Amino acid sequence: MTRAILSFFGSLFSFIVLGLFFGALTVGGVVWVYTHDLPSTEQLANYSPPTISRIYSGEGRLIDEFARERRLFTPIEDIPPLVRAAFISAEDRLFYEHEGFNPLAMVSALRDAITSRGQNVRGASTITQQVMKNFLLSSDRTIERKIREIILAWRVEQSLSKDQILELYLNEIFLGQNSFGVAAAAQTYFNKTLEDLTIEEMAFLAALPQAPSEYHPVRARERVTERRNWIIGQMVDNEYITEAEAEVARAQPLDTVQSGDIESFRESLPERDYFTDEIRRQLSSSFGEEEFFTGGLSIRATVHPQLQVHAAHALQRALESYDRSRGTWRGTGIRFEPEVLADEATWREALAAADVARDITLGNPWYPAVVLDVTADRARLGIEGQREIGQVDRPDIDWLPGSMSDTLQVGDVVHVRAITSDEDGSFIRWSLRQVPEVQGAFMAMDVNTGRVIAIQGGFSYQQSGFNRATQARRQPGSAFKPFVYAAALDSGFTPATIVIDAPIEIDTGDGIWRPQNASREFYGPTPVRMGIEQSRNLMTVRLAQEVGMDVVAGYAERFGVYDRMQPFLANSLGAQETSLFRMVAAYAMFANGGERVEPTLVDRVQDRWGRTVYRHDQRQCVECSEPDLPPGQAPWIASNRQRVMDPITAYQLTSMMQGVVQRGTATRVRLPVPVAGKTGTTNDTRDVWFVGYTSNIVAGCYIGFDRPRSLGRGVSGGGTCAPVFTDFMRHAVEEFGGGRFEVPPGGHFIRINRFTGERMGDDDSGADVVAEYFRDGEEPVFGVDALIDGGFMIGGSLPVFSPEPLDGPLVTEDGVEIGSEVVEDDSGGVILREGSSFGTLSSGGLY
Repeated sequence: MTRAILSFFGSLFSFIVLGLFFGALTVGGVVWVYTHDLPSTEQLANYSPPTISRIYSGEGRLIDEFARERRLFTPIEDIPPLVRAAFISAEDRLFYEHEGFNPLAMVSALRDAITSRGQNVRGASTITQQVMKNFLLSSDRTIERKIREIILAWRVEQSLSKDQILELYLNEIFLGQNSFGVAAAAQTYFNKTLEDLTIEEMAFLAALPQAPSEYHPVRARERVTERRNWIIGQMVDNEYITEAEAEVARAQPLDTVQSGDIESFRESLPERDYFTDEIRRQLSSSFGEEEFFTGGLSIRATVHPQLQVHAAHALQRALESYDRSRGTWRGTGIRFEPEVLADEATWREALAAADVARDITLGNPWYPAVVLDVTADRARLGIEGQREIGQVDRPDIDWLPGSMSDTLQVGDVVHVRAITSDEDGSFIRWSLRQVPEVQGAFMAMDVNTGRVIAIQGGFSYQQSGFNRATQARRQPGSAFKPFVYAAALDSGFTPATIVIDAPIEIDTGDGIWRPQNASREFYGPTPVRMGIEQSRNLMTVRLAQEVGMDVVAGYAERFGVYDRMQPFLANSLGAQETSLFRMVAAYAMFANGGERVEPTLVDRVQDRWGRTVYRHDQRQCVECSEPDLPPGQAPWIASNRQRVMDPITAYQLTSMMQGVVQRGTATRVRLPVPVAGKTGTTNDTRDVWFVGYTSNIVAGCYIGFDRPRSLGRGVSGGGTCAPVFTDFMRHAVEEFGGGRFEVPPGGHFIRINRFTGERMGDDDSGADVVAEYFRDGEEPVFGVDALIDGGFMIGGSLPVFSPEPLDGPLVTEDGVEIGSEVVEDDSGGVILREGSSFGTLSSGGLY
């Protein structure tokens, strides 16, 4: 009997041992199968989650954000303890006790699933397991993935602290509304920082991981409120808050941004505009698109927010004024069907979805509106964001022919703005508006640092994101002439040099080119100063021929107007395309005395850890760290900027361009400080320009149709673009001031007759007398003795292009036909727009 009992227990023991052995072997095999190709957990220690890149103004105000995943990384020590407690209570109350997974929770979940016959299937993943799934594994609901998740969770618990794991979780978790991490979610739902959240708001955020796409605070209000209140109860059970605090929190309504109870964070930011979008374009190119959108960069922009608004309004005012002078109504091109207008809720919903610009604030904000009823004398309008039905009367559209019913139809979507009192801002009436077809650009920058303070690439960014200041290539026309004169002045010419203003005939090989002055007249021997003041084309061509187009091209390239200028005489009149961005930057070098300056929209870029990875200003402050400077002695800024032109030449050119403003083609420019500049009006008035500067700010404008065509009679750079410059610069002068242009050493003044170039007495004065600056040691020749004809005989001919015959059209180094405009399409490719004819190309600027 005893033997039998011992034999039984021996067999049982052997069976148990073998069972344990084979069980261990099986577990070991499973572990080996699922662990030999597992991803390494080491990358979690160095994980840098995709975060928002933010753009700040110079004053530190947030003005724009760019991101693929809306995430604000927050270190665990900056996440309030109650926020952590809410998520632990909701997702893993034993987080600080287990080793990565919770066997009891897994058994409980399995039991509930069996007893409910699959009706009550719930997860049992710990926070650590969720981190593994989010970072290292897929979201597949399979046994294989679960086993790998458990193994990885155990491993990561051995290499990272609990707080490090919780930091990863709270920054990575998706919480709906394109928000990743608790900091971004707090901003998205409550427009608050984590420190400002209340208990009920923390509990709401902790409710979201269970079903972030389903727990919408409006559509699933009751369900998510119930979940929120349950979490509040769990926080009491886990002794994070008191019952009294819980009762107060449960009683609070669920007020969120999505329900309209709280203002959206995005509403506190200015509308995205050409400035911040250009930063996106440039930094995506410099740093790479992936780094820009996910790197959490902190970007300090050079923009001056108030002057940016003034720049937009100045350009918009000119574009709208031109558009209205044409007397043509185009509207938005959108019309609602009659059934949409049958119900107010329907047309308001359709109007909210209408793809029209909403970023225009010229005069007052422009609102989208729909025509509900129209007669010959008035139109009734439903206006977005306005409860009352608006009305526009016929006198408001006196700039258009015909009646109100001739202009509008029921269902038309239009723009309106309020006309208000200048005295107290009270409402007077509604006014009909339209986005002009004509476009343009404006840019302003500091002449010494290159900091761009304003850039407007069109009438409305929302209507057209194409930045015409940086992306459009246009003929600058006569705005290019200062570079011809700069080359001449550096080649031994003076402002008193006489140049023949007489007819020229040039055999181009395709015909005779006869450049003309804008007045169609000829003025004979004329000083260089008068040539630029009155924008004489014939004098410019003769100067270019005398100096040599290769020299002129070298100057244009040195100033950055072109990467490679084709040395054809027609290009001396601005026939080769460039951008406003390049022209304004080049004029800055005239203003600062001839030193190279690189334009920038960004002062500094810092990475997510606060390290500076780009800084524009590389100058050094000498003696800034010296504590014992003598009284009255200030530190000075050491600059190693390259000199691109002689400072005396720069001053002579500036003096002559002051004459353009005082007596020449830009007399509409009137500022309380000295100002210099040059107009540009291309052949057939396809583009009009003005670029000018004070002692510290340079700004430029161009206006023209995107598909170049004539702007019509009576339009010019001085009459259309110069007022834009003046409008903006009045505000810029108030902000930055201005003074006399600095006279460089090494020269002396001599009074001359600006019409004849003859030397005058030192005490002579009058409208004909101007003081010109000459280099010391230079013996200027005055009057007819200084005459230059450029090598042309009056009525003679000279090849305007290279002597070799040309096969096909003239092209740039990029293979683009001269006279064409290259723009980017949505895919990043290029569209070659309609090119100019040979006549347009060879005619160049007018005045």
